Amino acid sequence: MKRSKKAWVCLLLAGLMVVLAGCGGNNAENGEAVNGDVGDAEILIGMTANNTGIDSYQTMHDEAFRAEVERTPGVEAIILDATGDTMLQMNQVEDLIQQGVDVLVIWPVSGDAIVPAAQQAYEAGIPVLIANSPIDESGYDFVKGFVGPDNIIQGEYAAEMMIEALGGEGKVVELTGMPGYVTAINRSKGFMDRIAEEPGIEVIASEPADWNREKAQTVMENLITTYGDEIDGVYGADDNISVGALNALREAGMAGDVIITSATMFGDGYDAIQEGLIYGTVYQSPVVDAEFTVQTAIRIAEGEEIEFFNYFETPMVTVDDIDEYERPVW
Repeated sequence: MKRSKKAWVCLLLAGLMVVLAGCGGNNAENGEAVNGDVGDAEILIGMTANNTGIDSYQTMHDEAFRAEVERTPGVEAIILDATGDTMLQMNQVEDLIQQGVDVLVIWPVSGDAIVPAAQQAYEAGIPVLIANSPIDESGYDFVKGFVGPDNIIQGEYAAEMMIEALGGEGKVVELTGMPGYVTAINRSKGFMDRIAEEPGIEVIASEPADWNREKAQTVMENLITTYGDEIDGVYGADDNISVGALNALREAGMAGDVIITSATMFGDGYDAIQEGLIYGTVYQSPVVDAEFTVQTAIRIAEGEEIEFFNYFETPMVTVDDIDEYERPVW
């Protein structure tokens, strides 16, 4: 689909909208791209992100997504940030439909609530790609597919590391992500289902930490008050949560005595593994995630049929192989 190539850099109160040209070196003036070689864009990607500023993973994902678009000739993207607001994201989908994008990428705030918006895009003839966190199954008929990590497998990996570290016996607490968020639900499901296969391990508490390090520390402090030395292990839904839990364990003089396993490695989690304070995590790169998303969106816009689930590899990492990985900058 040919169109004049334009890029907008506009700060909007309802959410950021940035249109990235398929070539670098643009200077924005009054919202219009200034570039000596504008050319024609063949593909316009619409993207509504989950909550770019909530953590370093989403921030890095946003930067990598933009960079991949910039270096891909003939491709532009309108990138909006839902800032964790379900209603805003639904409105953004409507805006992107009106913009006439060739493919719509949604990183859902809520896998359930986004279904009607995905249906609206489907009925408008715009293919939809769900990124990073799956849509509810009731929306499968309205989307081309999913691209991102297999979060159930990540939860299973964290459980397997916990089982190994505890020798198959112990009491564990779980700190989950945002309630209702499919990534959080699936990581918890993967962990719980695998742990249920081990009769010697009991999950004595499961509390939400909302992907927030400070909340995770507070939740863990309360769990320590309630259960004390009964706690043998902690599973955090990502390293941000796990580091918050570790901070609480430090203050209680329990760091190093309680096993911690996690998913989605962050820089501070990497350091804690090297120190022997987190047993293991799962390596998930936001750069690989974002680049894979852009590439898959382009394939869809070009009319290629894709598999419904498109996962990228997220391996387990422990102190035994941590040195094989670079410290994440996210």
